[in-house]
Amino acid sequence: MSHRPTATPGSDIAAWWASAVVYQIYPRSFADANGDGMGDLLGVTARLPYLQRLGVDAIWLSPFYKSPQADAGYDVADYRQVDPMFGRLDDFDGMLRKAHSLGLKVIVDLVPNHTSDEHIWFQEALAAPPGSAERDRYMFRPGKDQVAGSGDGNLAPNNWKSIFGGPAWTRTTNPDGSSGDWYLHLFDTKQPDLNWENPEVQEEMRSVLRFWLDRGVDGFRVDVAHGMVKEAGLPDWDGVAAMVEGSADAGHLPDAPGAHSDAVEPHTAHHHHDPAGDDHSADNAGHQPVSPLYPPSPFFDQDGVHEIYRDWNRVLAGYDGDRMLVAEAWVEPAERLARYIRKDEMQQAFNFDFLLAGWDAQRMAVAIEDSLEAAASVGAPSTWVLSNHDTVRHTSRFGLADPTTFPKGIAAEDEQPDAGLGLARARAATLVSLALPGSTYVYQGEELGLPEHTTLPAEARQDPTFFRTNGIERGRDGCRVPLPWKSGEPGYGFADAYAGGGPSDGVSSGAGPSDGFSSDGGPGHRPPAPPWLPQPESFGELAADRQDGVEGSTLELYRSALSLRKRHGLGSGSFCWADMHDPELGVLAFQNRDILVIANMGTEPTPVPDGYHVELSSAPGAGAAEAAFGEAAFRERAFDEPAVVGASAGRPASHASAAASAALLGGTLDAAVIAPNTAAYLVAG
Repeated sequence: MSHRPTATPGSDIAAWWASAVVYQIYPRSFADANGDGMGDLLGVTARLPYLQRLGVDAIWLSPFYKSPQADAGYDVADYRQVDPMFGRLDDFDGMLRKAHSLGLKVIVDLVPNHTSDEHIWFQEALAAPPGSAERDRYMFRPGKDQVAGSGDGNLAPNNWKSIFGGPAWTRTTNPDGSSGDWYLHLFDTKQPDLNWENPEVQEEMRSVLRFWLDRGVDGFRVDVAHGMVKEAGLPDWDGVAAMVEGSADAGHLPDAPGAHSDAVEPHTAHHHHDPAGDDHSADNAGHQPVSPLYPPSPFFDQDGVHEIYRDWNRVLAGYDGDRMLVAEAWVEPAERLARYIRKDEMQQAFNFDFLLAGWDAQRMAVAIEDSLEAAASVGAPSTWVLSNHDTVRHTSRFGLADPTTFPKGIAAEDEQPDAGLGLARARAATLVSLALPGSTYVYQGEELGLPEHTTLPAEARQDPTFFRTNGIERGRDGCRVPLPWKSGEPGYGFADAYAGGGPSDGVSSGAGPSDGFSSDGGPGHRPPAPPWLPQPESFGELAADRQDGVEGSTLELYRSALSLRKRHGLGSGSFCWADMHDPELGVLAFQNRDILVIANMGTEPTPVPDGYHVELSSAPGAGAAEAAFGEAAFRERAFDEPAVVGASAGRPASHASAAASAALLGGTLDAAVIAPNTAAYLVAG
C-alpha cells in the first residue's frame, strides 16, 4: 500500500450533501406513536430532537408509501400516498416541517425498478390483453414452448433467477382461466418490474419526483439504481446476482454458481475518466470498466440507466436548495460505480466496497483508496457506510471468527458473534468512517451499539428472502428489529412516543400525540402492542436512556465523534495516509486536516507518535462499562495495564479510568500505545 497522498473528491463542493452525515430511519422500527407495535411518521417526528442532539445533518426515510408490505414497503402500490400503517400525508408534511425547523434535511426512498402487484397499473395490465398499452408498462412476455411447436408457452421466457430466490418469472392466468403470458420480477412475485423503455413509465417517475420535491424533500435515495434497464432481447444468463454479496463461508450458505466465483473476470480493463466528468462512453482505447459478474448481468448496470439519471438531474436542477440523488447500486469495481455520480447524473452513490471490506486493515485501506480515487476522477464526493437495512449489523459481523465474512442473516443454529469484540471493533470502525472526507451514512441504532438479533425464531421472520430460499438465506429481519428507547418499559420503550406529553429531548420522554389514551394506567389506558418483531434481551442494557449522558457509552461516543467531525471540518477535509500507516500489520492511519486517525486492527498495541495526544478514543471508559458491554462482562475483560488506549474484548486496557472516559467525551488522554480493536483521533501538541 502506497503512502502517497490520495485526491480528496468533492472537497470544493459547497452543497450540504457533499459532507453530510445522514441517519437512515427504517420507519416501521424507529418509534411507535400510536401503540400498534409498528413505527410511524408521528414516532419519527417525536424523536427528531434526539437526532438533532446526536449531531447528524439529514435523515433518510425508507419507504412509507402505500403498500401491501410484501417486502416491507419496497413494493409500492401508490407513490403519492402514505400507507395508513405509518400515518397520513399530513403527518409526513408535519414531520418534514419539524425536521427543517431543527436544521435536518430529509431524503426519501424512491423505488423505480418495480411496483407492487397491487399498483393500479399492474391491475390494469392483468385485465388487459397481451400486447396492450397497459401491459407495455411492465415486462410481460409469452413463454417458450415446452413441446416444440405446440404453442403451450409452458416455459419461462428465459432462465433468470430472482434476487430473493426462485425463478424471476411468474405466469398469469387469463380471464377465461387459461394460462397467459409471463411477467418479470427480479425480486418477489409481488414486485413486477417496470418497462423503462416505455415513455409513459419515464414520465410517471418524473411526476413522482416533482410531487415530493414540491412538498419540500431534499433528496432521494434510489433503490436498485443499477436496475431498471434490461439488455435487449432478455438473453439467458447463468449467473446468480445479489443485492448484497453474501459469503459462502458464513456457515450456512451454499456456493452460488456463476457469479462471484469461477466466473469472475479479472479487473484488467482500465477506464480513462474525462477530468470534466463528461465521459459517457469508452476510453481512448475503447475499453469500458467491467462488472465483476462475467458474463455481465443482462439486468443490472446496463449503460442505458445513465440516461435516466441525466434526465432526473435536470428535474432536480429546476428546484432550489441543492436537491440530491443517492444511488443504491451494487456495482464493482469502484471506477464503474463512479459513472453514476458524474456531474450530470447523481450526486452520490453508496460505497459498498467500504461496507464489504469488513474488519481488516488491508481490505479497508484498499476500499478507501480506490473509492477516493474513483470519486475524484469524476469530481464527486465519496460516501461511507458500515450497515443498513439489508445487511447484518457490523457490530455483529465484526464479532465473527472471520470479521470479513458477510452472511445473509444469522440464525440461532449459526455461529454466534462475540458481542463484546464486535462492539469494540464497530466503535473503532465508526471513528474511521466519520473521519473520512465526504458523506457518511449511519443506520438507525448503530449509535447505540445494537447487535443483530441472531436468535429470531423462524415463525417471527417476515423477510421474503427467508421464505423464497426455504431458510437458506436467513434474511434481513435481524437488523430491522425495533429500537430500544427506555430499558424499563414494554418493548424497551419502542412505543414511548405513544404516551405523549412531557419534555421533548427525544430520549427522556415521548413527544407524540396519545390519540386519547394514556400509557400510565390512568383512565382510557390501553397498553401498547408488542413490537412487530421481537427484541433480544441485550436491547435492555443498550436502550437510549441507559446510555444518554453516560461517559464512554456508544451513544456518547457517536455524539462526540460527530461534534469533532463538524468542528474540524472533516467531511470537507483532506486525506493522506500517515507515515505509520501499515495495513499489513493491521494499522490503518491517515491524516484529515489536523486530525491523525489511527485504527489498530492488528493483534499488538501500536505506538502513539511522539508529540501527539488522544483527542477521542473508541475505547470504553469506566462509565461505559454497564451501558456498552454490561458490568459483569466489562469486569471480566478489563486488565491492569496502564498507558494503553483501549479496553476492548479481552485486550489489555487502561485502568478503565476517569481519564479514559473523559477522552471518549472529547477530552485528552496521554498514552503510549493504542490497543488492538481500538481507534483514536489524535492531534499534535
